[in-house]
Amino acid sequence: MTAHGDGYTANAASINGNSHLLVELAGLLYEGRPDGELTVMARVPRSHHEVSEKLDAFARFSNDQYLDTVSLLAALSTKLKAAGGDYAEADHTTEAAFRTILESGRFVPAEDR
Repeated sequence: MTAHGDGYTANAASINGNSHLLVELAGLLYEGRPDGELTVMARVPRSHHEVSEKLDAFARFSNDQYLDTVSLLAALSTKLKAAGGDYAEADHTTEAAFRTILESGRFVPAEDR
C-alpha cells in the first residue's frame, strides 16, 4: 500500500521495515552498553581525586544520555509502527523487558553491581 500527497510518498512496507530497524538498533545498542568497569579503573588511588570525580560525573551523564538514546529509538520504532498501521505481535517476555527499560530504567553505579 502506497499513499501520495503534496509530493510526499508513504509506503507501508517501508515504514514497517524501518520500524523494525529502529528497534533492532535500540536492542543492539542496549546489548553493547558502556562498561562500568572502565570508570572504576580510573578511581583513587589509580588517579587524582579530582580526575576520579570528573570521570564519575561524566560516566553518569553519558550513561543517562545513552539510556535516553536507546529509549528514544525504541519509542520512535513504536510510533513508526503505529503510523504504518501494521502491528506485529511480540511475545510477552520481550514486551515486558522493553516496557521495564522504558518505564523504570535507572543508572546503577559500577561499584553497586
